[in-house]
Amino acid sequence: MPQRLTALRSDRGGCPPPRILLYSHDTFGLGHLRRSRTIAQALVSAFPDSSALILTGSPVAGRFDFPERVDHIRLPGVVKRQDGRYCSQSLGLPVEEVSAMRADIIRATVQSFRPALVIVDKEPTGLHGEMLPALELLRALGTAKVVLGLRDVLDSPDALRPEWERKCAPAAVDRYYDEVWIYGLRQVFRPLAGLDLPPEVEGRLRYTGYLRRGCPADVADAVRGDPYVLVTPGGGGDGAALVDWTLAAYENDPSLSPRALIVYGPFLDAALRRDYAKRIAALEGRVEAMDFHSRMEELYAGAVGVVAMGGYNTFCEILSFDKPSVIAPRTRPRMEQHIRAEAAESLGLVRMLDTARDGTAPQVMAEAIRNLVHQKPPSASPVGDLLGGLENIVAFTRDLLEDAEEHAPRLAVQGSRG
Repeated sequence: MPQRLTALRSDRGGCPPPRILLYSHDTFGLGHLRRSRTIAQALVSAFPDSSALILTGSPVAGRFDFPERVDHIRLPGVVKRQDGRYCSQSLGLPVEEVSAMRADIIRATVQSFRPALVIVDKEPTGLHGEMLPALELLRALGTAKVVLGLRDVLDSPDALRPEWERKCAPAAVDRYYDEVWIYGLRQVFRPLAGLDLPPEVEGRLRYTGYLRRGCPADVADAVRGDPYVLVTPGGGGDGAALVDWTLAAYENDPSLSPRALIVYGPFLDAALRRDYAKRIAALEGRVEAMDFHSRMEELYAGAVGVVAMGGYNTFCEILSFDKPSVIAPRTRPRMEQHIRAEAAESLGLVRMLDTARDGTAPQVMAEAIRNLVHQKPPSASPVGDLLGGLENIVAFTRDLLEDAEEHAPRLAVQGSRG
């Protein structure tokens, strides 16, 4: 081990190019993978010659482009059934066997890749505790900084508290993690406020701000044309209600404009897509749809407004492209989207359609879409410094790596005596 440390530290005047490992369990949806990909790109851009490797269970990871010096390892897939239990996505094996296989892959990757920084997304112990063997290895080696990354909202405190206790998450954060990065702002929401965390864990919390998204200026110019409203249910697995509500608005109001561009997401049910295709054809060009787009930023750039469910990545894109937006959040299985949309509406960032408050009539959605061209963008809100997330993550990473660098010689000496 001491010889390996010395060899690594010989590059660039004793400071090795950092290797960064990002883990996201990704049983469903696109959010965790897209967030990890955005963070990885920012870090390899900021640290010359660095490399980032993403461990993901996303079934659509191969459909994304990854930046230079960023790659991914696809973990065997698992999916959550309606009864809340998990099962293998494709292998036909017991979920316990798949979880053990995933844990072995994660630990082996840590041992081989030898990261200087590990960022674990959302789940402190991983899916079914699959990160624990790797976390124990990292703790024993003592050569990497370990960070838990959390989106701005996890769930309501009453739901999050028993979930974290069941997964032994507070104890894992205390034992394994150097810092906890919250990808949001304290004044919007405090995701861990309902937990009785010890003071030493509270002291590790760092709010980054939201993660800015963008696309090249020439691409943004190219996608501008006839005005359209971008309608996005995220990954699409639970987006049928939003798509149906949007189509009903155009069906019931022949004068409704601008036109809508719906991106279903890769997980929308195929039978529903066929039904929607028939309805869209009858609207004669006022609504268009596509299944999936790997660079959604391009579509945001050309839109006059957005209609969405309001997941984390969507919210970041709305802020980044400063688009007047209508959020129709889900409330099951988590209250996350509703909490975020409610807080954002109170701050003047978006308009929320709350079905309990506003109803679900087609004219409700039609009015919201028509008013988008008159709605103020998020930049009109008094909330400042919303989008400093990536810059702060780079700064926090630099602090952690410098701290690790200061202690590395002492660790190497100790190792040589053993």
